[in-house]
Order: sequence, then C-alpha cells, then structure tokens
Amino acid sequence: MGRTPAAASEARQRILDTADRLFYAEGVRAVGIDRVIAEAGVAKATLYAHFPSKDDLIVATLRHREASVSEFFRTAMERHGRRTRDKLRAFFAALKDWFQSPGFRGCAFINAAVELADPGHPGSQYVRDYKERFRGMIDGLVEGAVGTAHAKLTPAVAILVEGAVVTAVIHQSADAADVARDAALALVAGAKGG
Repeated sequence: MGRTPAAASEARQRILDTADRLFYAEGVRAVGIDRVIAEAGVAKATLYAHFPSKDDLIVATLRHREASVSEFFRTAMERHGRRTRDKLRAFFAALKDWFQSPGFRGCAFINAAVELADPGHPGSQYVRDYKERFRGMIDGLVEGAVGTAHAKLTPAVAILVEGAVVTAVIHQSADAADVARDAALALVAGAKGG
C-alpha cells in the first residue's frame, strides 16, 4: 500500500522544516543528508523521492525560507504600520525585529551563497533571483517614499539593508537596523529636497 498524498506532503514538509532549521543554524555544507533524514524522522528513500540530490534539497529549502521570510516581513510591517504610516520606517522596524529574533544568524541567502561559492550552483542562482525579488520589495517602499526618484535611491537603500544584516551578525546587535534606517531616511529626505 502506497503513502497517501497527505502523508507524502507531511513528510516533505518535515524534511523542508528540518533542513531549513539545520542549514540556517549550521550551514548548507556542514549538514549532511543523513542528519536531515535522522532529524526529520523519514526514510532515506522518502527524502530522495522528494529531493533527488542535496542540491535539489538546498534549492527547495531556499524557496521554503523565502516564503517564511516574506511572511515575516509582511506581518511585522503590518504590525509596525499601525504605529507609523511610513512603510519604509515599518520595514526597518521589522528588520530590527528580525535581528532581535532568537537564533538570528543573518541572511540564509547570503550564508548559502558564501558557502556554495560556485556562482553556477543552482542554489547560488536561486539566491541571486531572490535578492532581485527582495530588492524589488525595497524598491516599492522607496518609490512610495520618494516617487520617481526611487530608481536612483533603491540601490543605496538595498546596500544599507544588506550591510545592516551582516553588521548585525558580526556585532550581535540589532542597532545596525537603526543606523541603516537613519541613513535611508536621510537619502529619502535629500531626494525630496530637504
């Protein structure tokens, strides 16, 4: 008797949740398939039925992480947006929340790109694509703040955000979010003419 689609889906989700947790905490290269199998409580055949290779699991885990990151920012920005109507400020408040979250170890996408090293790896390509989508979200926030000047400001604000993430990890401090926010708001004020 075969597994039901619900059971297969549940096993796949358990594998993704486990891989996401382990890859984020310890790194995509440091964590082997056997560890994911053991901690997810699945058979080796089950993992390979869903993810034919570790590279497939890495890409699927990055996709899984993107969904959770997007949801985190959506809900955190909505919560902070109740206090401020400024969506850019709400974004930086959400960024600070993330930096202060338990187990914060930086950006899973930056971490994966550094570990994978090979720009041709499918995980590296996924990271590039994700960063473009994330930058698009930042672009929408900057456009809402300055209108047509957004095209010039977005690259600088995106770099401020990425730099804040790395700085927060290195210094184990959420203060980088405030520094990045203040710099971004200064750029916005300059673009508005004061």
